Amino acid sequence: MTVTKKLMLSFPRSQTEKPIVYHLVKDHGLVVNIFRARVTPEEVGYLVLDVTGSEEEIERGVQFARGQGVTVNEASVGVTWDPVRCTHCGNCLPHCPTHALHVADPATRSVRFDPGECVECLSCLENCPFGACASLF
Repeated sequence: MTVTKKLMLSFPRSQTEKPIVYHLVKDHGLVVNIFRARVTPEEVGYLVLDVTGSEEEIERGVQFARGQGVTVNEASVGVTWDPVRCTHCGNCLPHCPTHALHVADPATRSVRFDPGECVECLSCLENCPFGACASLF
């Protein structure tokens, strides 16, 4: 059975030049869709991606990455939203391409966040004047 999982990979400085994603595809048979990446030589890097394959292929790929010194977060949450800090100003709404941030109630114009729709583009971080959105990166 084929499944898709969202993973967040954090690379230590020593691993940023290794072809880890290549090996996930070639050696472990995974289909990879990269949403966000920052992997620069000699700096800490990260990737937010979906991997598609069987549960066993994904688990082998995760174990391979961890064996290379890469931290793998399988929690599927890279961006958080704090409803207490949110003033519901709506400044984030036109910048969210997937509508993970959306108006939940048109009568009150209250903003809500659906983490399952978020692709970690981080536009909300740049456009929230109150810091309601935060990144785990």
